[in-house]
Amino acid sequence: MKSSKIISNPIRIGYSLSLFGPVAENTKAVMLAHSIWEEDINNKGGLLGRKVELVCYNDNGDPLQVADCYEKLLDEDKVDLVIGGYGTNTIAASMPVIMERRRFLVGLMGLGVNLNLKYPNYFSMIPTGPKPNSSLTEGFFALAASQNPKPLTVAILSADAEFSKNPVIGARENAEKYGFQIVYENIYSLSTKDFTSFIDQVQSTNADLLFICSYLNDSIGLIRTIHKNGYRPKMVGGAMIGPQSASVKTELGPLLNGFVNYEYWMPVPKMDFQGVADMLVKYQEKAVKANLDALGYYMAPLAYAQLQVLEQAVVATESLDDETLSEYCRKNDFETVIGNVRFDEGGEWTKPRVLQVQFQNIDNHDIETFRDNRVQVVVEPSAYASGSLIYPYSP
Repeated sequence: MKSSKIISNPIRIGYSLSLFGPVAENTKAVMLAHSIWEEDINNKGGLLGRKVELVCYNDNGDPLQVADCYEKLLDEDKVDLVIGGYGTNTIAASMPVIMERRRFLVGLMGLGVNLNLKYPNYFSMIPTGPKPNSSLTEGFFALAASQNPKPLTVAILSADAEFSKNPVIGARENAEKYGFQIVYENIYSLSTKDFTSFIDQVQSTNADLLFICSYLNDSIGLIRTIHKNGYRPKMVGGAMIGPQSASVKTELGPLLNGFVNYEYWMPVPKMDFQGVADMLVKYQEKAVKANLDALGYYMAPLAYAQLQVLEQAVVATESLDDETLSEYCRKNDFETVIGNVRFDEGGEWTKPRVLQVQFQNIDNHDIETFRDNRVQVVVEPSAYASGSLIYPYSP
């Protein structure tokens, strides 16, 4: 009877997400993708013969609440496993609890979280490789450096937030690597509504490149201001968390033309990995009904793959032991909806795979427009390219 009772108990997987705050639109898409995995795995019989149950708390985008969420999950809810939350700010805030308890953790979008911690049981789904800070931004600068004549100067503008620190570090490194002079660098508060003074300052430098690190609402404000201002750098974009979002795409429409920005997956032929199309059909059907990101390209594949990694480790080891799962992840490949994943000793991908995507030929605000990969063109790296860069920037 005891054995039967154990088998009938669900495997509970706990985590927190920022369902309120500047990235709430993205995190709600993550939660939906997770729920689709939960439904899929339970339809296949669960894990280790047990149903799977996800337990998610809202940390409100507040790093100070994250530790409390994970302590509650582990001490009160007694979850079997945990996964990481959405981004750098909150995953980093969970790490003291995770490290103290020696838990296995697969994070999602945290950039460089483990670079200094060097915690052996941490793994990241963000495909930025062993040097995440520089890899996230290198494609932007590499593209610029390959143009003829080569641009010479760059301005860096970023939000005053934890998430932007590492991309800006990477931008500085890549500016030096590719021979660009930084002629302007500034930060703005996330509460900023009017970006005119910042863009006026950048225009006064006449920088060839404008590298931006922004969230969702400020991305909208910055893009609108650049259009009104008339400043036309030769390339603009880089590390904006905003243009990936369906609501930002449809709000800005043609204003996005010419911007170059990072992505991790796009619906181009070379990225039609096993299962990703079927998963997105499920996601998009549910997302429309729930009034969430109607496309899901940025978040849904990564979030689903996050739980595929956990699933494959549990199945292969027939274990829920944190050390056993961590050891397996350090030594094995995973086949996921975002392709093959293999982690290095620091928990990052062994090889980076950050895309640079340029918006081209958008002439309306219709969501259906953005299902067409001809308006979101992968221009870097060449292994996944679906078109060519339009240069210089000309909206």
